[in-house]
Amino acid sequence: MAVRDILILPDKRLRQVSTPVVKIDAATRQLVEEMFETMYAAPGIGLAAIQIGEPKRIVTMDLAKKDDPKEPQVFINPELIDESKDQNIHEEGCLSIPEYYEDVSRPAQVKIRYLDLEGRQHEVNAGGLLATCIQHEIDHLNGVLFIDHISKLKRDRVIKKFTKAAKLGKLPGDRAAE
Repeated sequence: MAVRDILILPDKRLRQVSTPVVKIDAATRQLVEEMFETMYAAPGIGLAAIQIGEPKRIVTMDLAKKDDPKEPQVFINPELIDESKDQNIHEEGCLSIPEYYEDVSRPAQVKIRYLDLEGRQHEVNAGGLLATCIQHEIDHLNGVLFIDHISKLKRDRVIKKFTKAAKLGKLPGDRAAE
């Protein structure tokens, strides 16, 4: 398998809405393996397929603590089917917006429906970090970034910073540019 390049803001593909997975086949399984390798190498706790240039509704996540055994999770065609009125604020970051973090308010509890790698449907109630992370990744599948949930002033600043860095060929977090 291979570690893939992660798209970085201002790449326009990050705003693309991903298409549902119709068939879970060998190519889907290979993509999921590459997503995990890429996510772990980054390192990150979640990755949407669009972040590596694949506009498919697939999310990989692993919320295990650094020194604990890995707990890989795959969500194919995930959808939010219910959310609480209560909100939680978590500091969020994104592999596609490296080295930028901001507090984001999201529903504290969500119910999601998704398929696993065997094509079985699941429904899960999620809270805490899982709720935040799955909402963040589903946003990616819909062309939405976490910076869309912060003030326009902060969002405009970070977009300007990353656009300028891209023009100069010096994106934050890019070891090759250092």
